[in-house]
Amino acid sequence: MNKTFNMKKIIIIDDEVDIQYTIKEICEYAGWEGIVAQNGKEGSELCRKIKPNLVIVDYHMPDWDGLTTVKKIREFDGTVSILVLTVDERQEIAEKFIAAGASDFALKPIRTPDLISRIKINLMINDMQKNYERERKQVFIEKGISQATLDLICDYLKSNEALTIDEITKGVNLAYQTVHRYIQYLLEEEIVEIMPQYGQLGRPKNKYKLSTKIKK
Repeated sequence: MNKTFNMKKIIIIDDEVDIQYTIKEICEYAGWEGIVAQNGKEGSELCRKIKPNLVIVDYHMPDWDGLTTVKKIREFDGTVSILVLTVDERQEIAEKFIAAGASDFALKPIRTPDLISRIKINLMINDMQKNYERERKQVFIEKGISQATLDLICDYLKSNEALTIDEITKGVNLAYQTVHRYIQYLLEEEIVEIMPQYGQLGRPKNKYKLSTKIKK
């Protein structure tokens, strides 16, 4: 069987040629097929045509920026994982992207081991999403929240004691902003509980654990 046929397809949407080249090389090194798009509109059209396993999209681009591009892709594909590249770590920016349908984030400047690791976890989430779709389960509980990512975080919490968001982030290998958004959702749904940590200098650092009734 043709090896290329079985390769994971990753669409890279970025207007900077050096970034396109770098990510494409990283993909090929890791055994994935990197397909470059020069802008958001071209990337969206490629997504519709190719049906990739993952989309990597830059935040700052002319014409369609990253946020617009994510929204356009979500109009016709509700399951593909979308990884946003950004230098902006503000939570409010992350909230806008997640509400639009982004799956996760990777910070610039690009570090190869970190990006490969982030791509791997999001490819896994993409496969889980497709399984949910095949089983006719609800893929998005509400706008910006995917069942696959939710399960990943809940399963990690289930196998550990109370954890900080930083600890959860390292454990599930998703961006801090992504984990923060999901923890807030889990708090609203009373699926997790806050465990404030006192007795140390500075502000108390919250830890989170699954609600006792959920664990049972």
